[in-house]
Amino acid sequence: MKVSVIGGGGRVGSNTLYALQMGGIVKELVVIDVARELAEGEALDLRHGASLSAPQIITAGGTDAAEGSDIVIITAGLRRKPDESRLDLINRNVSLFRSILSDLRQVRLSEHTVLLVVSNPVDILTYLAVKEFTLPPHQVIGLGTVLDTARFRSLLAEYFGVAATDLKVLILGEHGDSMVPVWSSATANGVPLQSLPGYDPAKVQEIFEFTKKSGAEVIRLKGGAGYAVGLAIREVVHAILLDTRQILPVSTLQTGLYGISDVCLSVPTIVGRRGMIQQIEMKLTEEELQGLRRSAQALQETLSQVLAQP
Repeated sequence: MKVSVIGGGGRVGSNTLYALQMGGIVKELVVIDVARELAEGEALDLRHGASLSAPQIITAGGTDAAEGSDIVIITAGLRRKPDESRLDLINRNVSLFRSILSDLRQVRLSEHTVLLVVSNPVDILTYLAVKEFTLPPHQVIGLGTVLDTARFRSLLAEYFGVAATDLKVLILGEHGDSMVPVWSSATANGVPLQSLPGYDPAKVQEIFEFTKKSGAEVIRLKGGAGYAVGLAIREVVHAILLDTRQILPVSTLQTGLYGISDVCLSVPTIVGRRGMIQQIEMKLTEEELQGLRRSAQALQETLSQVLAQP
């Protein structure tokens, strides 16, 4: 089982590699980065821990080193410049992403290779990969709201004083401002959230609002996110490689579910060896459904601006 990480020298990429090393499932890890010496350094550092983790082959290389990968993860991205508009930043990352896809087209991938998009704006870039890359749509997945959902569960667990692993609540839609919490099905190990001691609608809504900003807060405090996103990526990778058929809120191409089409966003999705096995249309309240459709509309408006660029 071979996984290549493009952007592996960056904070998100390196934390992903470490999470995968400690997971012990992946047998071969490839660090790919435009900063070649940095990639070599990351690979060397990881290899130094080999005797303390799992038997793995860990190397660094160019994009061609991704040949034969079971999963290719793209984490490479550009940071916002001072006074740069949101759209300008998106367009720069789109340009970088397209150049990565262009390089990947020259690489002989497996017919079962899954492309996992992590770079932001993840829903926009996942859509571009579906439309412009050579893999079938079900083999292109964006991390979507997997990390947002993990953050949300952890923050709710802290408030209620229960185990974070017991929280079952999803965030759907865009990985961004228009994301939608699915309160109607939220439980703690089968107990409805509303039945937990201390439940307060205003407080849990406040927790959701903080969830939307918590990534920016981590960046403000330590300069960038890494650990949690690495674990979120590992969750998706293991679901694919082990064919666990886990239901995850990954970003995939929508073709009519919830009345949404021709955009990538997060819905409950069965994830396995072929990538996206099946999308699930869970029961939503009218408010949740309309929120999801507004999220799709916001993404489609951004997409139209991006696709209008020469």
